Amino acid sequence: MKNIAIATIAFFMTFLPTHAQQTLEDMILPLRERAKIMDDLLKDRLDTLVPMLMRREAIDAWVIISREYNEDPVLKTMLPATWLSARRRTVLIFLDHGAENGGVERIAAARYGVGDIFEGGWNPDEEPDQWRRIAQIMDEFNPKKIALNYSDDWAHADGLTYSEQRDFIANIPDRLRTRIVSAEKLSVGWLETRTDKEMIIYEDVMKIAHGIIAEGFNGKVITPGTTTTDDLVWWYRQRINDLGLATWFHTSISAQRSDASTAHIKTNNLDANILYKGDNVHIDFGISYLDLQTDTQQNAYILRDDETDVPEALKIALKGGNQLQDMLTGNFQIGRTGNEILKLTRDQSIAAGIGPIIYTHPIGLHGHAAGTTIGMWDKQDGVPGSGDYPMHANTVYSIELTALVDVPDSWSTKPMRMMLEQDGHYDGSTFRYIAGRQTEYHIIDPKDGQADE
Repeated sequence: MKNIAIATIAFFMTFLPTHAQQTLEDMILPLRERAKIMDDLLKDRLDTLVPMLMRREAIDAWVIISREYNEDPVLKTMLPATWLSARRRTVLIFLDHGAENGGVERIAAARYGVGDIFEGGWNPDEEPDQWRRIAQIMDEFNPKKIALNYSDDWAHADGLTYSEQRDFIANIPDRLRTRIVSAEKLSVGWLETRTDKEMIIYEDVMKIAHGIIAEGFNGKVITPGTTTTDDLVWWYRQRINDLGLATWFHTSISAQRSDASTAHIKTNNLDANILYKGDNVHIDFGISYLDLQTDTQQNAYILRDDETDVPEALKIALKGGNQLQDMLTGNFQIGRTGNEILKLTRDQSIAAGIGPIIYTHPIGLHGHAAGTTIGMWDKQDGVPGSGDYPMHANTVYSIELTALVDVPDSWSTKPMRMMLEQDGHYDGSTFRYIAGRQTEYHIIDPKDGQADE
């Protein structure tokens, strides 16, 4: 294991920038170098995770079928960096011969081999009918269980279309049809499990996301009384694009105001969508980079003219939000379901005087990913299906929640809504935030913008 870890670090140090290079532009790799890392991560996942997961779920044949422009979500995560979609009908087949007999064989029963990771298994000159060739492979291997991607609880694991299922079943031998099972848990395991190599990469991905947030929470970007929430949203979207990155959801910006600020805006007919001094500015933001997703909610405060720090009420609210995060992650345990974790955390939080709204989700190859769901904002009594799924090791979660925290009357007579979200890794025994979490406010000083005038 030590040699593997050393080799892993050495590989990525070939591509990743050193910590001496701190600009966001320097942290982001050219496309060609990204492709090398993405393909290395994929091959490592296929080599290590698929055999482990197929044996965990007692599946000896896994068949994933897609057509171009209608890709199965799982198949999409198994394509090399230069394959942006399936080609014609692409069928990926995994056959587990057992660890002692060569392990898991990977076959592309398609007109083309899939890069150098799925060997081509169909020659149309020898057998013109693709379905017949697939049936031959199944007949010769004679699996005890054939897993197909259909699922009631996860869209990610439900990628098999009606026509592809119909034609697969129609062509395989009669004796194999009763051996078809859902690949639901196998698919979810593939999507939710992070490798050691991926976690090295995730550190940089998160640091980039945090860096972009910090850039926008600045008096050089925000002019109080002029900048709207939409202006800031599109600043972030443009910044993501200019850096050569993508996002999997549209950024959102909102403001919470003290009772005094709210009264002032109503009295003076000021625009509620404009950001003013004294505002608590909240962002929900994410990027997609190297096939990994981020999802972050943080908060900033715009200083008034006579202020040099965040009001004490906001510090109290943030501390309450951190406390709720700690309660939640402290309840993580292998085998414990999302619904069990949700109930435990809500009971603890309410007893501590913090109003909990918890809507935490897995993240990784997808943003709202497959895996253990811990509440939804409108389902605080539990989530049927995905909330009943037990937690596994080596998984990543967006710790997303709202803490209703009592604050001094100088800010509000009602509990403040402290909305936080931060991505973290659970290794089976401990939880850690991938690149830290927000424990102090971003401070937006309007004077920073005035200095450039």
